[in-house]
Amino acid sequence: MLKFHNTLSRKIEEFQPLTDGRVGMYTCGPTVHNYIHIGNLRTFIFEDLLRRTLKHLGYQVTQVMNITDIDDKTIKGSQAQGITLNEFTAPYIRAFFDDLKILNIEPAEVYPRATEHIPEMVALVERLAAKGLTYDAEDGIYFPIARFPHYGRLSGFDINQVKVGARVSQDQYDKEDARDFALWKKEKPGEPGWDAPFGRGRPGWHIECSAMSMKYLGETFDIHTGGVDNIFPHHENELAQSEGATGKPLARYWLHSEHLMIEGEKMAKSLHNFYTLRELLDKGHAPMAIRYLLLSTHYRKRLSFTYEGLEGAQSVIRRFSDLKLRLNEVIQAGGKKKGHKPLSTALRVQKQTFDSALEDDLSISPALAAVFEVMRVANISLEEGTISAEQAQSALEFLAAVNKVLGIMGADQAEERLPQEILDLVEQRQQARQKKNYRLADELRKKIETQGYLLEDTPQGARVKRG
Repeated sequence: MLKFHNTLSRKIEEFQPLTDGRVGMYTCGPTVHNYIHIGNLRTFIFEDLLRRTLKHLGYQVTQVMNITDIDDKTIKGSQAQGITLNEFTAPYIRAFFDDLKILNIEPAEVYPRATEHIPEMVALVERLAAKGLTYDAEDGIYFPIARFPHYGRLSGFDINQVKVGARVSQDQYDKEDARDFALWKKEKPGEPGWDAPFGRGRPGWHIECSAMSMKYLGETFDIHTGGVDNIFPHHENELAQSEGATGKPLARYWLHSEHLMIEGEKMAKSLHNFYTLRELLDKGHAPMAIRYLLLSTHYRKRLSFTYEGLEGAQSVIRRFSDLKLRLNEVIQAGGKKKGHKPLSTALRVQKQTFDSALEDDLSISPALAAVFEVMRVANISLEEGTISAEQAQSALEFLAAVNKVLGIMGADQAEERLPQEILDLVEQRQQARQKKNYRLADELRKKIETQGYLLEDTPQGARVKRG
């Protein structure tokens, strides 16, 4: 039975989709005013685990992830550089998709951009106006939160603390602050603007997600996700304006991932304590190690980033890679061993354990423990020489199945494809050994190792892996 912690109810609930076998999921994407940091990527990897788990359990998933390409930050950035909004956001959008690909994050079905959905946002503001849930101010059209009786239901904010008629014009504001928020901002000199019945201007941040999620998933959909910093004000405001307009629940389940921490503080651009994916790659850290580190702590727990943790993650990836190589060697060698019974038992039991853990609110620690148990027993069987080719194939199939959920092994490209330069050096070394030129063979080995690879001679030939 699949269960999730629903932020809206603050309880673990059984997941029941609106349509059997199908899931509509909206995930808050990036605001493209800068390169995203690995705190953002932790949330995107949690959402990827959620998506992969749903597919693993047999659901057909339609995921929508927005791209916020117009808000206070993108406008400020484009003005500072003296370029158009599109020119400013384009490189950050490209970098965002590059980061997703590098970390093996599955693409969503739809990536709507805010600037391409202005008519939907205007229509939604008009619906709110018809319900008496807007008012006109000198700088824009605002949503009066006092007129929406359920305001604060998602975040737990006490609306009685709000001064009636107070409002905030910026897109983001302090968590202790809750005031009427802008649905539409009237045009200012030098800012981009669009025509609307209530005056030329641009959308507020919150209305963007409401309009785009409902266009692609309907007025009510299954799952809405994001980081905990989205709960207030963004998701609270999104819920209020959406349900205020339609009279229907926006999303049935709200899932939020916790912060990535560094030195006791959340990782954030505003705190100047963030790392981008590019910075970590430039330091020589493998993409799948980064993915594993960000994946390996439950999404509702804070994760402290350390380089020691990243090195530990790299060690785990090596163990996966080593085991796959050894299992493939058993299969290639053939053999008719009867097989090691404990391995067959582990494969059967731990598959169920893995699935059950994920069904329990994506409990990643017991899911990984199930994988590690199979690896432990498989390595014992390999060391004792009791594994059969059939068991080796079953173990590889188990690893392939869990990798469809975890996304940290196998076809995650960089871990298994050796550069042609390294392959050429290995071949040269093999030729040197055949000619008994062991001095040259040793020099070539050292050259391979200085480029970050380890070489091991086995009865089946030279085995090369990233160090």
